[in-house]
Amino acid sequence: MASQWPIAPGHFFDYEVRPEVGYAGTYFYHSHVGFQAVTAAGALIVESAQPSPYKYDEERIIALSDFFAKTDEEIEDGLTSTNFTWSGETGAVLVNGQGRLATNATGSCKLAAISVEPGKTYRLRFIGETALSFVSLAIESHDIFEIIEADGHYTKPVKTSYLQISTGQRYSVILKAKTEAELRKAKSRQFYFQLTTLGRPTVLTNFAVLEYPSHIATDLTTVPVTPPLPVANITYGWMDYTLEPYYSDLNFPTSTEVTRRIIINVHQNVSTHIVWLQSGYDWMVTFPKSPYLVDVYTGKLDLDAAYKRAIASGYGFDNQTRLFPAKMNEVLEIVWQNQGAVNTGDVENHPFHGHGRHFYDIGGGDGLYNSTENEKRLNGTHPVTRDTTVLYAYRTETKPLTPSGWRAWRIRVTNAGVWMMHCHILQHMIMGMQTVFAFGDQAAIIAQSGPVDEGYLTYGGSAYGNATYHPLVQHFFDVHEQTV
Repeated sequence: MASQWPIAPGHFFDYEVRPEVGYAGTYFYHSHVGFQAVTAAGALIVESAQPSPYKYDEERIIALSDFFAKTDEEIEDGLTSTNFTWSGETGAVLVNGQGRLATNATGSCKLAAISVEPGKTYRLRFIGETALSFVSLAIESHDIFEIIEADGHYTKPVKTSYLQISTGQRYSVILKAKTEAELRKAKSRQFYFQLTTLGRPTVLTNFAVLEYPSHIATDLTTVPVTPPLPVANITYGWMDYTLEPYYSDLNFPTSTEVTRRIIINVHQNVSTHIVWLQSGYDWMVTFPKSPYLVDVYTGKLDLDAAYKRAIASGYGFDNQTRLFPAKMNEVLEIVWQNQGAVNTGDVENHPFHGHGRHFYDIGGGDGLYNSTENEKRLNGTHPVTRDTTVLYAYRTETKPLTPSGWRAWRIRVTNAGVWMMHCHILQHMIMGMQTVFAFGDQAAIIAQSGPVDEGYLTYGGSAYGNATYHPLVQHFFDVHEQTV
């Protein structure tokens, strides 16, 4: 209900996408309704028209997802009911849709197999399609990864022995496969991917297999009783202030360019429901009554008035529309501030995701955000642009509303539109952990996106096809230009 109407049952909608220069990389598409994204998702790879700055022979996609035994409806109803019922923890972390538990002694389930050839160099594209799981991942006897991409942007190479992947995040790494001589020395042609969930009440360790195919069939049903690698603990601030853009980036806004700092306090509250609040409000599916962007086009939403109220509030938030409005060409510093839950003091990790335009991640830390101290940490670094970074908890509980971790972004307001910013954990989203930024006024938004037909502005309208009619097609980009 932010940018468009949901696709009605029995209908379909065609998206027309023009990737921008510099955004070649690893993405994934997913539903944004309820708990659907736990399965309604898939890889979306944007390839560069220019040769990659990194050399590799082949690539593999490794998508991580969660398994829950309940239906979407059961989970959603439980999370939003006055008789709150938790979804339960992840039953399994799947790799490319496959997995097998250590307790699964029988049955046809198999571990996923990622096949590589000896001596070749591979780009492994890891996609965090999980609903809940924050995963630490490493490969048995393959000690060195080299990160080359984060969230759709090439980075300078960074060596690491493991990855931490939250829901919503993507990384590409270079992996050099073992040679035949190394395989003979290892006396094995298959090695385990070990995946451990982080920051949850219970630790779950699952596996996949890196295989070097031979005349001997790969064993995809045996799960190690004892994990071959140490079971990982969370690394707070993993890769913060470390990743740098591969290509020179002169657009990073300095602190002197920041026009406004918006601090969004994030905590859990228990009243009639258990909800997650941002700036004192939760996101409800019943508000707004129609999508914000539709209301902008039809003139029902006055963004100028919303902006004035947001500035007057002192927090940058308009509680009438529940928007964070911004003017074009502003430079925002957005700080997500973790706090202890109102009644219990509980604190959790949150992978925050921004739609619309990638942001400059300027780091995170424990306690309360201190801009002066963070500027010292930023000195000499070159922040990367991301779309999903982790607001760490640093502890499981503290005193109610006590600061316990922060994550900060900077962004130039150049992409007019209505953009969700939210925790990417599906359970938290359903429980209200979402908010919306509006960049630009009505004139700026329409100027950027162009006029639209009435069929886009109505639920189940003519822009949405079904079995009896083709949808209205309105091209927003030159077709020849797209082909080229």
